[in-house]
Amino acid sequence: MGISLLQMAEIGGYVLRQRLAGQKRFPLVLMLEPLFRCNLACAGCGKIDYPDEILNQRLSLADCLQSIDECGAPVVVVAGGEPLLHKELPQIVEGAIARKKYVTVCTNALLLEKQIDRYKPNRYFNWSIHLDGDQEMHDHSVCQPGVYERAVKALKLAKEKGFRVTINCTLFNNAEPARVAAFFDTISTLGIEGITVSPGYAYERAPDQQHFLNREKTKTLFRDIFSRGKGGKAWPFFQSTLFLDFLAGNRTYHCTPWGNPTRTVFGWQRPCYLLGEGYAATFKELMEDTAWERYGTGNYEKCADCMVHCGFEATAVEEAFKNPLAALKVAVGGIRTQGPMSPDIPLDRQRPAEFVFSRHVEHKLAEIREAKSGGEHLSAAE
Repeated sequence: MGISLLQMAEIGGYVLRQRLAGQKRFPLVLMLEPLFRCNLACAGCGKIDYPDEILNQRLSLADCLQSIDECGAPVVVVAGGEPLLHKELPQIVEGAIARKKYVTVCTNALLLEKQIDRYKPNRYFNWSIHLDGDQEMHDHSVCQPGVYERAVKALKLAKEKGFRVTINCTLFNNAEPARVAAFFDTISTLGIEGITVSPGYAYERAPDQQHFLNREKTKTLFRDIFSRGKGGKAWPFFQSTLFLDFLAGNRTYHCTPWGNPTRTVFGWQRPCYLLGEGYAATFKELMEDTAWERYGTGNYEKCADCMVHCGFEATAVEEAFKNPLAALKVAVGGIRTQGPMSPDIPLDRQRPAEFVFSRHVEHKLAEIREAKSGGEHLSAAE
């Protein structure tokens, strides 16, 4: 259960090759967002607040495969928006698998039952179904009744058909530790390969800004949850043990934003999956021309409360690679849920937030309209 030994070994081999080649910065996971359109409107989501002209844009199959090749990361996570709305998603998945990439498709599962026969089980492929807790918790999170029941039904169908299935669970400041632990107990009985869990990140454009977690509340929440599951050992997490230990306040980490680079219809997103403060035309430009030192907890106000996996999982993997005994200790002994927490990063020197979302939207709209007025075919990647 959880991440397979083979997958860990292959990713470890990739990290070793990068280190031997002298690479200081390299990606682990490509976050591929071929569209922003979704069939839900969750209050905590900041990914769908765009005009229809942008929501109608798609990265083509060729765009997606080029991005996978350009980036070179061993893992590809297809997100959105709702990826199952993309007509070429089966070909995108097939193309990534043919390149021996570990592929995860994140989905709310509302379309999965209808479309599942367009896909084939493969050890390189898994569905990641969005479930933010039990029925009441999840339906409240996605702002629509009945979604939990449909998602679980689709999950069971996918398992029956031989697919690898994980769930992704985002928690906010109204999460009840005992209830979350009970949900993990229940969902683990369905034969899933693992659980990906994350504190809700404060998207600046999300409709609900009142229920995001700060760092102190995040650490307390996860300690309370893990203490109800043998230090987290009771559940099959699809994440590194050191990242989970970080969530519980036992490690002080700086984020590694280039570890999970993001490709969207705007381009290569700077600096990370959560913040769209600029876009590069190529992956090389993203890696070489981004002012990484301007971002992260302690450096930038918007990053102050972030403890999300897309920033810190790569940091945890790097520590596990340098100090495997530390990872083994947590894996064997469980996550410490009592005692002092590691010191946090001071925020007294962080630069103030800049609000540039509207500028990028206006630029993209102008680009789309100019192409239409000229009678040109616009590639979503342009």
